[in-house]
Amino acid sequence: MLRQSVTRHLATACRHTCQGGRPILKPRVLSIAHAPFSSERNTLLKPVSPATHSHFPRTSRLGSLALPPRRALSSDRPGWYESMADSAPVHLTEEFLVTMQQSTGLPWWASIVCTTLALRTVITLPLGAYQMVIIGKVEALQMEIAQLAKRLRYEVSVRAKEQGWSEKVCRHQFKKNLRRIISELYVRDNCHPFKASLLVWVQLPMWVCLSLALRNLSLGLADSARALQVELAVGGALWFPDLTLPDSTWILPVCLGLANLLIVEIFALRRLEASKFQKYVTNFIRGISLVMIPLAATVPSSMALYWLSSSCVGLGHNLLLRSPRFRRLCRIPATRADSDTPYRDIATAFTAKYLK
Repeated sequence: MLRQSVTRHLATACRHTCQGGRPILKPRVLSIAHAPFSSERNTLLKPVSPATHSHFPRTSRLGSLALPPRRALSSDRPGWYESMADSAPVHLTEEFLVTMQQSTGLPWWASIVCTTLALRTVITLPLGAYQMVIIGKVEALQMEIAQLAKRLRYEVSVRAKEQGWSEKVCRHQFKKNLRRIISELYVRDNCHPFKASLLVWVQLPMWVCLSLALRNLSLGLADSARALQVELAVGGALWFPDLTLPDSTWILPVCLGLANLLIVEIFALRRLEASKFQKYVTNFIRGISLVMIPLAATVPSSMALYWLSSSCVGLGHNLLLRSPRFRRLCRIPATRADSDTPYRDIATAFTAKYLK
């Protein structure tokens, strides 16, 4: 009687079909409450004897009628770093690096250095000179702005007496009109301070694209880069013969950190009176320069060599932009920080700050 009762209950809940002689149960789920993993269905299956239960496949601890396990959710989307490394600008940069190396016939280490020198001289050096021109024009406007602000303050005070303005209204009118006057002066002399940041908006993407391109070529991530990876593996020099491996001697990373710190210190020595914010920024850049040392020790030597070459070229350009003759050639306006003997002044300030 028990066997007949259990069979009748199972016939009501399931449809029994046979394929290849093996029983397969297809439950007819009417609602979530009647799903095979509900407590009511599990209670129904408990009276089944071991002999009867052995005829059905065990798919779950919840009973023989349990649903197949749910598939784990996973995302096939690559991360932001992989997406950036696989972007069109990076692939174009890879082709550019390969073309430069094949055109010159130089070994890869020399090709990386020469390409870095050429790009920074052709692109970033003119932008650096243009940045100096904008900074010089903005500084030259400060005296005129001070005089106009003095006259504006007098006119606002006269109008306040006529109109009966409060002190708050006077401040608002003064600031609003002063902003308008300064904006008109920037337009007149074509020297908006935002143009001084053009160098950063060009240099940073170029640095990222070149770094990721060298990383892709060194690791052979694309099928077309397999042969290039072999060339890079024997394209080094001195203590880094394999450009696809990190520099185990840490010579390249340490030289990179020293070059970056030297750039920061030369820039800091040039400031006459640094504000608090400028000191915070300088210390932050010093910290980044130190962080770059262990980072450069974990990437392929081709990337570390490019970073070191870029920093050395940047240091040379910074010193070149201090030259009075070069500044006159580029028609850079004179500023308070200019000197007829800039290199002697840098050496004197460096000696007084760190060696005495």
